[in-house]
Amino acid sequence: MTDTTAPGRARLLRRRILWLAAALALLAGAVLLSLAVGSRTVPFGDTVDALLHGGDTTNAVVIRELRLPRTVVGLAVGAALGLAGTVMQGITRNPIADPGILGVSQGAAAGVVVAISAFGISTLTGYVWFGFAGAVLATGLVYGLAGRGRGGATPIKLALAGSAISAFIASLNTLVLTTDAATMDQFRFWHVGSLSGRTADVAWQLLPFLAVGTVLVFSVARGLDALALGDDTAKGLGAKTGPVRVVGALGATVLTGSAVAAAGPVAFVGLAVPHAARAVAGAGHRWVLALSAVLGPALLLLADTLGRVLFPPSEVPAGVMTALVGVPVLVALVRRRRVVAA
Repeated sequence: MTDTTAPGRARLLRRRILWLAAALALLAGAVLLSLAVGSRTVPFGDTVDALLHGGDTTNAVVIRELRLPRTVVGLAVGAALGLAGTVMQGITRNPIADPGILGVSQGAAAGVVVAISAFGISTLTGYVWFGFAGAVLATGLVYGLAGRGRGGATPIKLALAGSAISAFIASLNTLVLTTDAATMDQFRFWHVGSLSGRTADVAWQLLPFLAVGTVLVFSVARGLDALALGDDTAKGLGAKTGPVRVVGALGATVLTGSAVAAAGPVAFVGLAVPHAARAVAGAGHRWVLALSAVLGPALLLLADTLGRVLFPPSEVPAGVMTALVGVPVLVALVRRRRVVAA
């Protein structure tokens, strides 16, 4: 039971601040490693100098032109997936929910398939808009299906509708990909989930979506705290459960749709990171969201950096590495007594 006395609240606040500071330090280290480590390792001093003073040396060009955009995309994608996962677990009250539970990931994949097969688009900057549009349409279909009948879009109906729409869209994607070899060749490079080749243009496209989605999900943080007590209790406390779920789902869709469109499906960040944040911050969603926004990019950048150096000169995509790293982390977390559902 949480200590509700003033000294207990003060201790909880200090603990949360300390964990947030530790998470920020971890993120700073992950950013520095992402910039310095790869097929060409750059000394940390040269890395910092290239960021602060520029220059035209080979190391400076590698840092600014290749690794900095990739790192910024990793920061945005990781934060987006961490925030979206927290909200998805909150609005569905499902501790194993992830950002794809409303069909967002499959919808984004469908948008990319359409971009390639119907419009001949072959650039990552072109994929982003189609992927985002597909994610939004998929979420709209899920909410339209779940909202029919008595009770509206309840957590169970949302999960079932999301699974159904995801399976349907996945089958359509497979139908196109198995009958169009050219589309399949291009799609598979996106579908593996990677930060490789992401440019400054992709980073700039991501940032507005990240800003809007972050505002939306933080605006329903108190409502998510109420939802965690159950719909009846939340309504008794005056929470408007319907608007909270709609706004939360919209924010998660904006975040997940843009992240998946830019980097492909990246596994386990949105599933494992909220559990880690909740384990150290407790159940308050404002703090869980803040920690998830920091731990998400830290995990993704560390996984991406490890993938670059594990089997040189080849590169293991970040989506593969997050799955390899995320599974044991998630297993360890769910075995701990303090990990609870949102």
